[in-house]
Amino acid sequence: MSSFIPANERFLYEVESIENLKHKFAVTNNWQEKYRLLMLLGKSVPSISDEYKVEPQQVDGCESAAWLYHYQQDDKHYFLADSDARIVKGLISILLIMFHSQDSKTICGSPIEATFEQLGLLNQLSPSRANGLQALAAKMVSYAKS
Repeated sequence: MSSFIPANERFLYEVESIENLKHKFAVTNNWQEKYRLLMLLGKSVPSISDEYKVEPQQVDGCESAAWLYHYQQDDKHYFLADSDARIVKGLISILLIMFHSQDSKTICGSPIEATFEQLGLLNQLSPSRANGLQALAAKMVSYAKS
């Protein structure tokens, strides 16, 4: 575990609603539009400074490097997550929309696979990206359970 984490204020940012996200994907016409939307989503989440992109915070199982930090206040869980790969960062943004500032019960009961299927992404992801996404989601859920 890293001996330092970003300041608590870095965790206090807003994400769009899952309903808004679903609408955005529903109006895309093909995979190329979904791909562009993923890259735009990735730009909308806060980046982690290079000083915090340290090995202990890397999520195992991701082919592309991805880092995750967690902060809990009362029963709300806040996350900072980042990747240098644009598509992975877009996928991270979806998990943040689902989990960021949610309580443990909501996070643990989130239909992750069903949401990605509704967005039309589940069958489009390469096995390595799907595995990385599952590893990141599992890590976020484990924080909610602890």
